Formats: sequence, C-alpha cells, structure tokens
Amino acid sequence: MTLTVALVMNWILFLALFPMAFIWLRRAHRIFLQKNYEEVALKRGEPPADVKKWAPYTGLVNLVAGLCAVWVIVGVPLYLFTGLLLGPFQDFYSWSGVAGVTIWGKIFADWIIRLQAHPFKFGRKTKQP
Repeated sequence: MTLTVALVMNWILFLALFPMAFIWLRRAHRIFLQKNYEEVALKRGEPPADVKKWAPYTGLVNLVAGLCAVWVIVGVPLYLFTGLLLGPFQDFYSWSGVAGVTIWGKIFADWIIRLQAHPFKFGRKTKQP
C-alpha cells in the first residue's frame, strides 16, 4: 500500500470523527441530563432570551449527530476487520458520505436554531440600560 494524498485525507476525516462525536455527545449529555444550557443557540457568545425553549432542539441535534458519528466510527472498522455490515460502509464513498452529511447537517441545523432563537430586529436599536 502506497501513501497517497487521498489515503491521508481519508484517515484525517475518519480520525476527526472521534473528537467531534465526543463533543457532540457531551453537549447532548449536558443539555438533557445535567440541565446545563450554556451552549444552547449562542450568537456571538450570548444565549437567547428563552434558553429552555431551544434546549431540546439543540440537544437533539447534538445527540443525532453524535450517534451518527459513532455509527461510522464503529461500522467502518467492523466491516474492514470482520466483514460484518453495520451500515453502508462497504467502500469509501458510502461512509464518507454519511460522515459528510452528518457534519454539514449539524452545522446547518445549529445555524437554523440560532437564527430562530435570535430573530432579526428591524428598526432602530435601543440602548440597553
């Protein structure tokens, strides 16, 4: 096996799933079990006015993305070493597709939640006391 740029990029993508899955599952754990809403729908570091309203949505997005990443992390080596299929992980295009859609879906879902939690305010801005 020769070391190519494509092989290195595949390994980087696969190894990057480990910290992403950890962070996403930790956030879901903090939101659902510890009731810690510090990282819910932040905009420039500020939480929305009603954090508890947006916590279930943010927690669910983090939980689903984390579980999809764990699914890929477990499924790829399981197929490579044992031949057991845990999902569509027979080739690079299938598992990288699942990983890519998971990452981009998480980014867009967080962005949509943030936009809904911090609506645009039209007109003049008033000074806060």
